[in-house]
Amino acid sequence: MNTEKILKAGKIASQVRKYAKSIIIKDSPLIEIAEKIEDKIKELGGKPAFPTNLSIDDIAAHYTPSYDDKTTASGLLKVDFGVHVDGWIADTAFSLDLEDNEENKKLIIASEKALENAIKNSRENKELNEIGKIISETIEKDGFSPIINLSGHEMKQYDLHAGITVPNMNDKKFILMQKGLYAIEPFATSGNGKVYDGKPSGIFLLTNSKNIRNPLAREVLNFIEKEYQTLPFCSRWLVKKFGTKALFALKQLEENKNLHHFPQLVETSHSKVSQAEHTILVDKEIIITTKEK
Repeated sequence: MNTEKILKAGKIASQVRKYAKSIIIKDSPLIEIAEKIEDKIKELGGKPAFPTNLSIDDIAAHYTPSYDDKTTASGLLKVDFGVHVDGWIADTAFSLDLEDNEENKKLIIASEKALENAIKNSRENKELNEIGKIISETIEKDGFSPIINLSGHEMKQYDLHAGITVPNMNDKKFILMQKGLYAIEPFATSGNGKVYDGKPSGIFLLTNSKNIRNPLAREVLNFIEKEYQTLPFCSRWLVKKFGTKALFALKQLEENKNLHHFPQLVETSHSKVSQAEHTILVDKEIIITTKEK
């Protein structure tokens, strides 16, 4: 692990969190918010570790605006973004109530308290199912449900979801938290506490570099390998680079099984969802790398 780069990515993420909170207002176009966040990451010396997720109400995760998106900020908005420095990642998220709604405010508090309690109880050799139990009990105490089929995750260089998961409930798996880098991310909902796969998100991951005949698709594939490696990216970024013909290339690459296309994740009863997330470095002590200073 490169602690220096991990801490640098976290510092950039914490600054971008503050910046994002200062610019987001109701009815702002989501595409403007996403691009401002991603530009700020670059300005501060990092790169986006994945496309900025701006998921509203019952969409729990994986909504990133498309290149021609007209959606505006509203309701209970989850802002989830990542920063990497040479592949070392900081992943963080917060939720905003954009309609002055009591339920939204309570949901936000529930996920934030769950995150705080989970981090407080994190340490090397701690059973991860115990962290999950703390998350679910905190959220349930506030009268809501955790999303049990979403979880936090270990991260390694250029690997956003590496091996170990940090559950949002007691999964009875008895896996120990080892030294390393983890994103802890509770989701709270007034609904059933599960998500299903919704519409395609426009967020992709390179899974296979096998050759493709189409010259444009091959050019796009080479760019993806060089620019994003094994981190997620989105159609919006490729349209910016290649124009709308990139959408055709992405379709070809999907059909050739070069890419995994993530679905939007939607709460099963279409109830609102809040999210809170920080990255922690587990070593002799716990460092919250993305904590706002």
